[in-house]
Amino acid sequence: MNHDKLIAQVKDEYARIASSESQQHFHQTTTEVTPEAYYENLLSKVINEIDKGTFDNFKSGEEVVTAVANDKTWLSNCQ
Repeated sequence: MNHDKLIAQVKDEYARIASSESQQHFHQTTTEVTPEAYYENLLSKVINEIDKGTFDNFKSGEEVVTAVANDKTWLSNCQ
C-alpha cells in the first residue's frame, strides 16, 4: 500500500481511538498522560516504521493499528 495513504489511515484510526477513550479509564491505565499525547507518540513511532517499510504488506491503517496494539515489537524503538 502507498505509504502516504497508509499513514493517513493510521492517523484517522488513532484519532478515532483517542477521541473515544474515556479520560477516567485512560488515567487508570497510564501515568498522567492524555489520550491525545499517548496516541500522538505512538503515531509518530508507527509513521517511522511505515517510512522504513515495516508495514508494506499491510492492507489498511486499521490492520497496522491492530497489529501494533497486539504486539509492540512491530515498533523497533519500543521494548
